[in-house]
Amino acid sequence: MPLLDPKTWQSHALRGGAHTVIEPATGEDLGTLTLADGDDVTAAAEAAQAAQRAWAATPHFARAAVLRRAGDLFTAHADELRAWLVRESGSVPGKADFELHVAAQECYEAAALASRPTGQVLPSEAPRLSYTRRVPVGVTGVIAPFNAPLILSIRSVAPALALGNAVLLKPDPRTAVCGGLALGAVFAEAGLPEGLLHVLPGGAATGQALVADPRVPVISFTGSTAAGRAVGEAAGRHLKRAHLELGGNSALVVLADADLDAVISTAAWGSFFHQGQICMTTGRHLVHASLYDEYVERLAAKADSLAVGDPHRDKVHLGPLIDAGQLAKVHGLVESSTASGARLAAGGSHVGLCYRPTVLADVDDHTPAYREEVFGPVAPVRSFATEDEAAALAAASPYGLSLGIVTRDTARGLALADRIPTGIAHINDQTVNDEAVAPFGGIAASGTGARFGGEANMEAFTELRWTTVRGDAATYPF
Repeated sequence: MPLLDPKTWQSHALRGGAHTVIEPATGEDLGTLTLADGDDVTAAAEAAQAAQRAWAATPHFARAAVLRRAGDLFTAHADELRAWLVRESGSVPGKADFELHVAAQECYEAAALASRPTGQVLPSEAPRLSYTRRVPVGVTGVIAPFNAPLILSIRSVAPALALGNAVLLKPDPRTAVCGGLALGAVFAEAGLPEGLLHVLPGGAATGQALVADPRVPVISFTGSTAAGRAVGEAAGRHLKRAHLELGGNSALVVLADADLDAVISTAAWGSFFHQGQICMTTGRHLVHASLYDEYVERLAAKADSLAVGDPHRDKVHLGPLIDAGQLAKVHGLVESSTASGARLAAGGSHVGLCYRPTVLADVDDHTPAYREEVFGPVAPVRSFATEDEAAALAAASPYGLSLGIVTRDTARGLALADRIPTGIAHINDQTVNDEAVAPFGGIAASGTGARFGGEANMEAFTELRWTTVRGDAATYPF
């Protein structure tokens, strides 16, 4: 029996109006669902707050069991969910399988959180027991984007639930099924009690209502830096915590001793995987001058060899961009870059929403596609002469999400990474990596330094409470 039934979407008790689910590769109508409005957010927050106390009091092993069952269900329904990821988000099947794998692992890792120690016993000057204890925040708001819709929803939803919270999830309406309704269906089948997970697909107004609701003390937001600034400002006004995972323009630094036979595959993956629509995408290729010409030539040849098209019907390396607005942004940056002096070594064209992987050579600080986050399959390449110059170029960005360094001397690579501000660093790998056990997050314009994954989830989705206990009531000299 299918996990997701389009016939039930319109019966969902939401009031934000009908929304057509579109396949970006073809423009085909995949179904119609109902969006959420501000009143829906209010009602969901009230219901979540009412259900959360009993869930927090549920024994840890029972909460963990729900999370383990959810992880199993992502595997059991992989064929169905893969099809939605491919058709709704434009993922190639391999990328969809990666999302499903991570989703299951996020659930299993979250299940382990439920039984983690929750505090410490502290020394005290007074005759009393003094201790700290991690307690659920109550209701967590999760705002997730379109690009890796399942991963970027489940990485907050799963640990928040495991730690005793209720969750309001607002997926991007462009991927509301694979990034929202799919999670609701999985957790319902896994036995999550009613009222603890509310899926509220909608646009900016729905997100604003979620951030403003007084019953939601923590917001987990993943999206663009511009939108994240607005969320952070609103959260600040309402005196609530906001975990902001934002954009990036990550550098791949290729040192003079790098093996080009290996690095070209690494470099292409970093820039072209999922059409470059990943916050960690390699947006700047910094290559030692001795390798630069050959690197550009070989990366361009690799780009030209990649198939682009409909990932549901054809075997391709890249699928479509998410919509016409994203296409216009990507192509505009490529055109303005070539107009400002960059050399188009490969790509720069599209059929429908399918954009050819693109290599730009001879870029500098003023090249738009080098300076800005493109969020498309574009690889700007720039040379450097010394490691000091490489460190300065890599650090010269408002973003600080991920970093890759390729060298045969790993100690040298680690030493260079220490000179470049970033939340994530990989030696002899490209910039796009994610594991459920690892803390994930960026600095500067890439986010507030908050982290998801592993131990970081304890801090993200709980409050630290100090408690003392005396045998008798205290007396004071009043």
